Amino acid sequence: MIGKSRKRAYVETYGCQMNISDGELMEGILETHGYEIVTEPEEADIILVNTCAIREHAEKRVLGRVSQLCGLKRDNPDLIIGVTGCMAQRMGATLLERAPQVDLVMGPDGYRSLPDQLAALVEGRKLRPSRSAKKRGPQLAILDLQLGENYEGLDQRRSSSVSAWVPVQRGCDHRCTFCIVPYVRGPEKNRSPGEVLREIEGIADSGVTEVTLLGQTVNSYKAEGQSFPDLLRSVARVPGIRRVRFTSPHPNDVTADLLEVMAEEPAVCEQLHLPLQAGSDRTLRRMLRRYTVEAFFEKVEMARTVVSDIGLSTDIIVAFPGETRDEFEETLEVMRRIRFDDAYTYRFSLREGTPATRFPPTDFISDEEGQKRLQRLIEVHRGIQAEINEAEVGRLETVLVEKEARGPGQVLGRTRRNKVVAFAGSPELVGTYQEVRLTHTTGATFVGELSTAPASMGSA
Repeated sequence: MIGKSRKRAYVETYGCQMNISDGELMEGILETHGYEIVTEPEEADIILVNTCAIREHAEKRVLGRVSQLCGLKRDNPDLIIGVTGCMAQRMGATLLERAPQVDLVMGPDGYRSLPDQLAALVEGRKLRPSRSAKKRGPQLAILDLQLGENYEGLDQRRSSSVSAWVPVQRGCDHRCTFCIVPYVRGPEKNRSPGEVLREIEGIADSGVTEVTLLGQTVNSYKAEGQSFPDLLRSVARVPGIRRVRFTSPHPNDVTADLLEVMAEEPAVCEQLHLPLQAGSDRTLRRMLRRYTVEAFFEKVEMARTVVSDIGLSTDIIVAFPGETRDEFEETLEVMRRIRFDDAYTYRFSLREGTPATRFPPTDFISDEEGQKRLQRLIEVHRGIQAEINEAEVGRLETVLVEKEARGPGQVLGRTRRNKVVAFAGSPELVGTYQEVRLTHTTGATFVGELSTAPASMGSA
């Protein structure tokens, strides 16, 4: 219960890597203020559901989960339930009306004040107790976006002993017509390079050897006279860090300087996520992506020329308003031409508050047609991915072992190029680098076998 000397908090996160990092941040803030972090909601005095607002389906899923968690109040009337993150920011106080048993709604810039807001809720219950079966006491909505809030000086509670997420940038200055992020996370806010490096030095001192730098358009980072390539080079040279990744870059800021750092610094992985979104110039203009298909091809060619054996992944949206069948076919053709190692594929989801809501109603594509296009895109991508991975069977790869696999007696690891490999091994291998021979592929992932050769530091 809240009155106990050591309160218990449970954080459940949905969405992207930045949301995962935010969940760790909230856990760190609460732990610093005396909370015990628990792994099951039934054990908690405070439940925080950390949310995503990118797609409507994700929001519906979260609302269902919140309703389910609110049922725990029957057994624990003092339980406080909060909804945080992008969905909380987008829906605002209306979320308190739709889910009256929710006590706290907090956007992405409110986390620093989280302990104070929870204390205010507890105090408010003492002053204004409620007998209502639907609403037990006061509710709070913390929704102001803070122009300077980048959470410097606060500790994250790392959920992994193998790899760490490190936000270097929050918010976004782009205004892609399909994207809600600038409206729920605010404008771009970059952390100081010194603060980032101090955090990563601490991560390395803890024994974690892989970090992923996070930002909405991470490679547009600029702070205190340093560009993102400058920061990336510095991070790659932190003693104890063996692998560095970053996501999610914008194609326009993939420069020769960035690729040179990737090629020259041994710790930087040969992996680049390059969101295409669409393979039609007309659709890209309507998305406000600010590049052409040909310019994107040039970025891909430059990356493959400068960084040997680079692995490329992408994001694709189909059924964007006004996308014709011919333009969809153009996207498929671009996929065939570039041959991405991996792709995250989506059907367009309209988000209230984005510029896409202003397109004429006749531009919107039916769910049935959108789903057909998505299925075709997935089929094309999976076919390409299977061909690429089949050609890589037999390679000897250095794998960072991340966790136990689903199969008994197996562990799961990842190559420098972000290929997932399952192989026979004991749990003691988690966190180590192992040489693994790729023996066959399932299409998207690999099965391998442990090599007798020792893992090389230089090939981590």
